[in-house]
Amino acid sequence: MASQEVAVSMDKPVVVDATDHIAGRLCSKVAKLLLNGNRVSIVNCEKIMLSGTRDNIIYHYRKFLEVNSVIHPRHGPVHARRPDTIMTRMVRGMLPKKKPSGLMAHKRLRTYIGSPRELSAFEKIQFKEAKITKSPANYTTIGEISKIIGWTE
Repeated sequence: MASQEVAVSMDKPVVVDATDHIAGRLCSKVAKLLLNGNRVSIVNCEKIMLSGTRDNIIYHYRKFLEVNSVIHPRHGPVHARRPDTIMTRMVRGMLPKKKPSGLMAHKRLRTYIGSPRELSAFEKIQFKEAKITKSPANYTTIGEISKIIGWTE
């Protein structure tokens, strides 16, 4: 579980254990790995931390969920409520939108709730720069926020 700059071969996937990582910093590291051509799997997405006060995070996410189509809400933007799909969207936002490199990089990303059995054989890495620095009580997990906004396990 050592922090390291990842320089692995393209045929072997990079498995990132996201426990106690700050969401934005983790997404930027993963986006860089994807743009370099690696296949990346993020496990334990429900344990990723969001910085800021809990009430403020919930308020802003609920305001985000109110955005929909004027014509018909079913046609409007679909908002993710599961931790793994939230992380997929966050990483997608850090990739180039119109370039083929960004589209291909996004296809190489996999996110998981928990740690699946098929990835247990791979070495899981963590990024030292993305780990939380204060007590976990100062952060809110994406799993907690997801449950509040409507995720049912």
